[in-house]
Amino acid sequence: MSSEIITIERIREEHIESFHKALDMVSRERKYLTFLEAPPLESTREFVLDMIEGGHPQVVAVMGGKVVGWCDIRRHARETHAHCGALGMGIIPGYRDKGLGKRLICAALELACERGFHRVELHVHADNPRAIALYEKVGFVREGVARDAVKIDGRFIDAIQMAVIFG
Repeated sequence: MSSEIITIERIREEHIESFHKALDMVSRERKYLTFLEAPPLESTREFVLDMIEGGHPQVVAVMGGKVVGWCDIRRHARETHAHCGALGMGIIPGYRDKGLGKRLICAALELACERGFHRVELHVHADNPRAIALYEKVGFVREGVARDAVKIDGRFIDAIQMAVIFG
């Protein structure tokens, strides 16, 4: 990684193609996300534009015009759950273990708080201790385990349910 500055920015339309590439890169690692590859570019474009138009928190880490990580929180649609949002994030290889995850998640959580969220929840693969430690460091609490919730390449993985509640 060069000494160039990595900025954390709210996602914009011009980030979509680079975000799609980052999402695909992390998905194809087949160990962190429930995607095994990114959805088609047009589906990703629709998702991002809907996130922007709906005011859902979504930030990207950008270096040299390229998205190297992201964090998004999608508010639940039903009125009875609209105080909650689901968090997803990823960082491409070569940019991990440098504090970027904490910067991304803190920026997204700040936006969620500003937008009136009360609860943000996530599922993390139980075999991802680095992510679990990050989530706990920023205030997420383990709420339960979904046994064998994910199956990748014939291998079952438990998913840990975590959440943070504001105020």
